Amino acid sequence: MDIQTILVILLFAAAVFYVGRIVYRSVSPKKGGCGSNCKCGVDFSNINPDKK
Repeated sequence: MDIQTILVILLFAAAVFYVGRIVYRSVSPKKGGCGSNCKCGVDFSNINPDKK
């Protein structure tokens, strides 16, 4: 094999790894949230507490 073929194979493998990593990170569960609908990520700073 010549050097151009090796470079193309390496570049293709790197691209497959990159795309696979993006897909894996988009479907894997997030580690930051608790996942129990407690609304810990919601900003309540603009809500008036006097409303009933």
